[in-house]
Amino acid sequence: MALIYDFDGTLSPGNMQEYGFIQALGKSKEEFWEMSNEMSLKQEMNGVLAYMKIMIDEAKKAGISLTRDSFVAFGRNIELYPGVKEWFGLVNEYGKSRGVEVEHYINSSGMTELIEGSPIAHEFKKIFACSFLYDENGIAVWPAVAVDFTAKTQFLFKITKGIMDIADNRLVNESRKDEDKPVQFKNMIYFGDGETDVPCMKIVKMFGGNPIAVYPDIRKYAIAKKLLDQGRVNFICPSEYTADSYNFKVVKAIIDKIKAESDYEALGRSSERVIHL
Repeated sequence: MALIYDFDGTLSPGNMQEYGFIQALGKSKEEFWEMSNEMSLKQEMNGVLAYMKIMIDEAKKAGISLTRDSFVAFGRNIELYPGVKEWFGLVNEYGKSRGVEVEHYINSSGMTELIEGSPIAHEFKKIFACSFLYDENGIAVWPAVAVDFTAKTQFLFKITKGIMDIADNRLVNESRKDEDKPVQFKNMIYFGDGETDVPCMKIVKMFGGNPIAVYPDIRKYAIAKKLLDQGRVNFICPSEYTADSYNFKVVKAIIDKIKAESDYEALGRSSERVIHL
């Protein structure tokens, strides 16, 4: 099975650029996002491309060398919700106890390089997120991958087919039977925190998987409850990932369900070979 996570607002309380990078520019987070939103509106520009452009422009003005290593260094400051660091071990161990192999993925409009600096980067089989193109001196000069809320859906299809190459646009479109896919949609859990996750949530639910909306406070609870009432998600959970959290209780129940359905299907296949005397 695959657990697929949005990052900002889902595993972390804020946008990942707000944990050191924006401050290094000499800007407040409000100033940075206002600049990004203004560029997006004025130029009729994709919002993700706008923030990536602002990152490059403002770093040049501040004399910051935007290398991959500098991004990773900023990523070390990213804050996480309670229990996130231990979460993956908890889920992996429970899955193993039930005979279910668990994989974890990031599917985010944030920055791959920043996530790679976070203390949980090693937990993911693949990080699907935005990234920069670097020149011969290793300096970020242009967006290499820009992932908005609709572009995120393509990575669900890559995950189900076991395709880890972000640039692939051939294998992902090849037809394959569900039983031949490494991870079927019904064995996916998608974690998100808001309406920008709706396209992914809808696809996962449509094909039998389990989307979950998480919330840290009453304002976000209202958004999560709306998604539940609209049938976008199967569960809503507080943004806690500890062993005694409701999140873990839900995930354990889904793992049990996946195991039971797998055993049931196996019995159906074996019964075809039963000889009645």
